Amino acid sequence: MDRSLRAARAATFVYFILCGTLMGTWVVHIPAVEERVGISHATLGGLLVLLGLGAFVGMQVAGRLADRLGARVVVPATGVLCSATLVLPGLARDPVTLAGALLVFGFANGCLDVSMNAHAVHVEKAYRRPVMSAFHAMFSVGGVLASIVAAGAVSTRMSPAAAMGALGAAGVVTALASARALLPATPPPAATSSAEEEQAPAAKPHSAPGRIGILACLALIVMLCEGAANDWSTLHLKDVLGAPASTAAFAYGTYAAAMTIGRLLADRLVARFGSMAVLRYGSATAAVGITIVAVSPWVWSAFAGWALFGLGLSGCVPQLFSAAGHSDPSAAGANVSRVAGLGYVGMLAGPAVIGWATHLVALNHAFVLLTLLCVITAAASGVLRTESDRTRELAPGNR
Repeated sequence: MDRSLRAARAATFVYFILCGTLMGTWVVHIPAVEERVGISHATLGGLLVLLGLGAFVGMQVAGRLADRLGARVVVPATGVLCSATLVLPGLARDPVTLAGALLVFGFANGCLDVSMNAHAVHVEKAYRRPVMSAFHAMFSVGGVLASIVAAGAVSTRMSPAAAMGALGAAGVVTALASARALLPATPPPAATSSAEEEQAPAAKPHSAPGRIGILACLALIVMLCEGAANDWSTLHLKDVLGAPASTAAFAYGTYAAAMTIGRLLADRLVARFGSMAVLRYGSATAAVGITIVAVSPWVWSAFAGWALFGLGLSGCVPQLFSAAGHSDPSAAGANVSRVAGLGYVGMLAGPAVIGWATHLVALNHAFVLLTLLCVITAAASGVLRTESDRTRELAPGNR
């Protein structure tokens, strides 16, 4: 295999790790920032909508720029921007400054997220086999790294601003150092790849723009569930189960670690069973996991529930993004931005909904809503049905 392609894949791994580390660093510092600013869970949930709004706008901008200018320009630039703005929420001293910080950081994170995913689609096309889930696994690796670093920062009483500023500075260097290995603006030569064949529906995807809309709605649901884990897992252990802050920080780490394991396995599962099966059975597994979290009175079983939730959700978003990108590789950035953009609305609307629900029920009981959403996703997974799935269904052993 061409050395430059391997280098491009490795660089894409780096940017996914970077994005996961930056977002994870914010996530694990939420309790400290919330306490410093002096706001309630419900108010925090409302402010988090601004992060999602910023991400949505950033995705629409970066998706089109990625198609026009190429990843070699857009991905490093957005990586620098996202790293530089990480410190802003840590510096906030009141709800107004926190709102502005989240809006800016969300915009930068959305730009990085969609541009690196658009580049990942082109890398997967060149590899001619499913590799998207492995990229998303590296995002989860970043979350684990952030959890470990944050737990150490909490134990040493390091301020959120100092910890987030240090990691942001490291991120700027990383984003610049990895830029040269990315693919050029011109995508790899067109060739039918096994990844594209797996993601292609029975009808020609260009002629079914409504399919992108369905993928976007499913992304909204799945990422709403992910957002709940991102922003409420740590607070769940701390406030509902009474775990100390250093222990509670590992709730997100457990979820992210399970995500990583699942995504490292998902590409092989997609190659063997199809993307539809990964979405269907993954979301069903997630439904079981979050139900355990909702009803569990023990820390150890809550960790198990968050792990199962992460494992189940792990392969869902990569399949939705990959299907959108392969629908029309020449507009991969725009299509991924549509799916990812609505997904990020869900990622931040979800925590807000959970936050508002805490006015009526306990935080853990609000998680039952996520169970219902996972069941809906499993029921709607047929949108990813491909010719390969039809062949499997018609095989003698499956009749």
